[in-house]
Amino acid sequence: MFLETLKEVFDTFGAPIIVPIIIFIIALLLKVSMKKAFISALYAGIGLQGFTMVLGAFTPIISPVIQNMVDITGMELTGFDVGWQATAIVGFSTEPGMIFLAVGLILQTVLFLVKWTDVFQPSDLWNNYSYVIWGSMVYLVTNNMLLSIGCMIVLNLYSLLNAELMARRWSKYYNYPNATIIAMHNIEPTIFGVLMDPLLNKLGFHKIKLNPATLQKRLGFLGEPITLGLFLGIFIGVLGNLTTLNSLDAWGSIALVGIATSAVMAIFPRVAGLFAQAFSPITEAARKNTVKKEKGSNREWYLAVNDAAGFGEQATLMTGVLLIPVMVFLAMVLPGNKVLPVVDLLAIPFMVQGLVAISNGNIAKIMVNGAIWFGLGLYMCTYTAPLFTEIAKDVGIALPAGALLITSFNILGKPLIGLIFLAFLSQNPIFIGLTIVAYFILWFFFRKNKMAIYDYLDRQAEKNSQDRETSSAA
Repeated sequence: MFLETLKEVFDTFGAPIIVPIIIFIIALLLKVSMKKAFISALYAGIGLQGFTMVLGAFTPIISPVIQNMVDITGMELTGFDVGWQATAIVGFSTEPGMIFLAVGLILQTVLFLVKWTDVFQPSDLWNNYSYVIWGSMVYLVTNNMLLSIGCMIVLNLYSLLNAELMARRWSKYYNYPNATIIAMHNIEPTIFGVLMDPLLNKLGFHKIKLNPATLQKRLGFLGEPITLGLFLGIFIGVLGNLTTLNSLDAWGSIALVGIATSAVMAIFPRVAGLFAQAFSPITEAARKNTVKKEKGSNREWYLAVNDAAGFGEQATLMTGVLLIPVMVFLAMVLPGNKVLPVVDLLAIPFMVQGLVAISNGNIAKIMVNGAIWFGLGLYMCTYTAPLFTEIAKDVGIALPAGALLITSFNILGKPLIGLIFLAFLSQNPIFIGLTIVAYFILWFFFRKNKMAIYDYLDRQAEKNSQDRETSSAA
């Protein structure tokens, strides 16, 4: 009963209400005045609702064009991407999903309070569905609830470690003081980006000054974010109307997508600026409190925020849009792939944020890392599609016409998460034990060398920024 009530409350109010309440409570606990705490919470709600409104207006404009682009290719793939929204509904509708609402909240709060992690995750509870869908598939196959919960907990631990790894870079790049994103499905590529960065530097990618600031500097008004947004939108519009370019309706669609993309590039930074104002009083109060309580040993902690906060940042949105046709092409040519990315193509700007922060907005690096990692993700979608389809049918989700299997490119296209999932799916104690031992080794190494790792990531990021001015969401 409690779990169902908790789910109903969260579903009813959503992030634009829940997050401000959490921020308000945190601010009061940090002894921020009632007035400042209320205004901070209100700015958070305004920002999140603003993100929702902008994306809500942009999605119905660009989604049909993306669908047309996919249809034009004539691909015959059996796995249809129904998107992260449908996946979230499926996840929270399962028995493991409802249980993890409570288990996850307790686990995430305790880990922060005992300083196991410096990321406060409960401020972004909504994205817990990312763990839930994997745990639900384990439960479907094994009928073992403890194994399912164990899988979700281990995934949560890895996710927190990954989030903390990228926290300072994300906070600096997107200019949200002491904030980061935590959604496991969107931060998962980060570690791949960290490992790939030295190799890409050896290949000279850090010398390719392909970022919003240098484009604006070299192209003049043609390099302005709103102008680039217009061109990117027109590019996607043309691809989605290739077979009807001789009609007036097609060019109307192309022009609308161009203007809409330009509008997102212009409006999102302004909305993000409002959202960012929620964190200044909390950040200042946290610093003062840690100085007093820990006598100078400042605890550098980060508040988890919804990943919509970084969606409209210039390099993020540009790369996300450019990767749309790339992923459609890869789906066509990768041998053995059975999945057609459709709905979640628009989620790519969410998915690249870790790569953007690590590379300091170097679009060339993000494109390479994204194409490789998301290409591998198509294979994990192919493997898990039958399991996800069965769960979706059980909770009453209807399959799209012509689709034999369904999946979510954003949620299930995760190679690293997939390996941990496969270990639990095997029910083999050795494989499961290896994932747990590996986590503790990585956690100990990171905690022991945290500031050195942060400094290393900053130095690596600076190699991409000689011609780059600060490019942030705020």
